[in-house]
Amino acid sequence: MKAVCWNGVNDVRVETVPDPKIINPRDAVIKITTTAICGSDLHLYNGYIPTMEKGDILGHEMMGEVVELGSAVKNLNIGDRVIVPFPIGCGNCWYCQHDFWSLCDNSNPNAWLAEKFMGYSPSGIFGYSHMLGGYAGGQAEYARVPFADTGLFKIPDGLTDEQVVFLTDIFPTGYMAAENCNIQPGDIVAVWGCGPVAQFTIRSAYLLGAERVIAIDRIPERLQMAKDQGKAEILNYEEVDVGEALKEMTGGRGPDACIDAVGLEAHGTGLEGVYDEVKQAVRLETDRPHVLRQVMIDCRKGGHVSIPGVYVGVVDKIPMGAAMNKALVFKMGQTHVHKYLNTLLDHIQNGRIDPSFVITHRLPLDEAPRGYEIFRDKKENCIKVVLKP
Repeated sequence: MKAVCWNGVNDVRVETVPDPKIINPRDAVIKITTTAICGSDLHLYNGYIPTMEKGDILGHEMMGEVVELGSAVKNLNIGDRVIVPFPIGCGNCWYCQHDFWSLCDNSNPNAWLAEKFMGYSPSGIFGYSHMLGGYAGGQAEYARVPFADTGLFKIPDGLTDEQVVFLTDIFPTGYMAAENCNIQPGDIVAVWGCGPVAQFTIRSAYLLGAERVIAIDRIPERLQMAKDQGKAEILNYEEVDVGEALKEMTGGRGPDACIDAVGLEAHGTGLEGVYDEVKQAVRLETDRPHVLRQVMIDCRKGGHVSIPGVYVGVVDKIPMGAAMNKALVFKMGQTHVHKYLNTLLDHIQNGRIDPSFVITHRLPLDEAPRGYEIFRDKKENCIKVVLKP
């Protein structure tokens, strides 16, 4: 089959690789009908995630049709149309039983590697390094899905691939980011970043009852989408002092909740930006925490800080004194996708949101290398790329 393979920093290629096979009785093999390039895939592309190996198949946003089932999978049939949550959950451990699916104790066979880098192991994740399981991803013609009886979610008739494929990651990620803020009637929520996850965070904040959402970025087309599709108020951080603007927009108090939807490759400005670039380049810090610092400083006293943006290691110059003395509440983590699927599917079926709004580019699988380039470099007004095998 054809698959998108990592071959080094800024080097992905479409290659011919062996077809996936059933390995364990709870496995399934699906034929991919739609997959996508995620913002967190760019961390792999740019070389910031350790334990990648040449030839690794990328991709964790995928859906398709069941073509083969292991002997222990009794709740699915050949031909079922399914989506695949990006965290791999066994369904049986304490964490899965308590809806902490991205913390599954049993799905990462390389837990020792994750513990070496992060001190603990989350669940396995499709197409996302060997420290997270070494699983082949879904930017391919076919994919093997372990724990398929809990890891595949059947899609009802009448919905297109583009309406449901983002249930695999970025829609639940945005929703959990907003839910983590304990939004109350009248709340003002500020979202740093206007990429795909942030677009769903904005929409989800309104679904959960926010009165106002303020979106912060520097890319014009992303800010415009946040305004037009998300009904957010927008700030371009290259044109205004974000902290001062937020105070002015909130009567001097600050937002009730601040969301870091950027993560480890945050674009800093001035001396702070140079500091982070240099320290990351020489590996004295692994992540650039410019936005993390901002959300902690700009959130109102007693407010909520939510972090859906991916971090993988250590950061520097974090204003913990401000966070502690402001009594901020922090919630973060990889998304427990399975937990949200029925709720978000209901929002789609009842017309409250059509997730396909975020797509700007539709490409055949063979053009995946171009897709990665235009997505990373913000070319052609690119916000989200879907791939069709």
